[in-house]
Amino acid sequence: MLPASGRATRAFVFGKCPAAPKSPVWSRNHFDPRLRKSRTIFSFASFAARSRMGDRSEGAITLQEWQGWGTTSPLPNMVMEIVEDLKALEKDVDADMSFGGIGGKLRGNLRIQEDKKHRATYQALGDSEKKLQFYAARQIACRLLGSRGYLCQKCWLPMEDCMCSKVTSRSLGPGIRFWLYMHPKDFLRQNNTGKILWQVFGVEAATLCLFGIPEHEEIMWNSFKLAGKGNVWCLYPNKNAAVKSVQDAFGQELLGNYEATLAKTKEDKALNFILIDGTWSNSAAMFRRLQDQAKSIWGDEDLPCISLTPGASAMHKLRPQPSWDRTCTAAAAAGLLSELQLLPQFSSIGLDTQAEAVEDTVTVLLEALTKRRLRMGRSITRKEQLRDVLEVVANFVYDRNLPSSKFSILNDTGFRGSGCICITSDK
Repeated sequence: MLPASGRATRAFVFGKCPAAPKSPVWSRNHFDPRLRKSRTIFSFASFAARSRMGDRSEGAITLQEWQGWGTTSPLPNMVMEIVEDLKALEKDVDADMSFGGIGGKLRGNLRIQEDKKHRATYQALGDSEKKLQFYAARQIACRLLGSRGYLCQKCWLPMEDCMCSKVTSRSLGPGIRFWLYMHPKDFLRQNNTGKILWQVFGVEAATLCLFGIPEHEEIMWNSFKLAGKGNVWCLYPNKNAAVKSVQDAFGQELLGNYEATLAKTKEDKALNFILIDGTWSNSAAMFRRLQDQAKSIWGDEDLPCISLTPGASAMHKLRPQPSWDRTCTAAAAAGLLSELQLLPQFSSIGLDTQAEAVEDTVTVLLEALTKRRLRMGRSITRKEQLRDVLEVVANFVYDRNLPSSKFSILNDTGFRGSGCICITSDK
């Protein structure tokens, strides 16, 4: 997610919903002495998760399957290795691979065994870079296997909620390229909006780069080297350096028309805009990684950053944000196109209609997610979402047999960034 100033933010994560059953299965009754009433707690897996076993998880990830999710890159080596390890472990423990819960995580006995194995592997990696790469590859491998036969590869929604037929494709303005620098935890998330950019503009104009995946990051930085530092901009408010507005960054180039700009922005000299696509907490680490790499290539100067005029996204209606001046990734891209359209050298290439196409697709995604949540009996308002999150927390405590005294909910003030859920456990 990106604020109008370029930051990434997301308050809560909503897991994937099952294709069936289509209504919640109420499974447990738990008495909460603090509330002095019987509280019904339903399994998170019953309404926001699914189990997929057998033929859906069989077979290696092919290049065609990998690229079908929205990338043109080769299949990352470490992702392939982890997929192979998961399948070998599945045979060793004689347990079917199933996924569910927030983020489509492994479930059942296989999850326990895999958790022990991956923790041991992670601890054995002494280098922080290798640890990051392993972490990212494992997240992606599990999401790839867990989404097989469940999510549409184009829109990342469950098959029955596919929105692809409602998306209108557009050509992005010549000399402009988006890079979606996405955190692995946002990969294949249904309410992710970064995917909208390559749905609308195509994977060459809006390119996915997964944080911590060396094959992806190498492709992105090779493109930046060809373009030159002056043609690379990150939508992020760098506190340690001056952040320019779109007008400040590009308004000084008083060119008569866009043809002059085109002459200097051929394919390898395009204006490259990096959109950090991750949670508020993850975005800081992602930006630091960008800065470190930029300094290793171009020297001590900071990566150029720009900010946008504040504005709210339609996704605020469904997905809570810490504040209304922060917006989703796709809306940030639309805002950038709209502001560029106001400059003389970009005014003749229809960036306003391209921005409108992105905004329209965000609305389509919102409608698809809202329809699904209503069908599944889920809330669509901020107040109701807080209730859902608290039920997930209670389910977390119940599943792990934690004493009720071991968790607390602090500062229950809603979804404006002031609420806090704190879980402590000796287990």
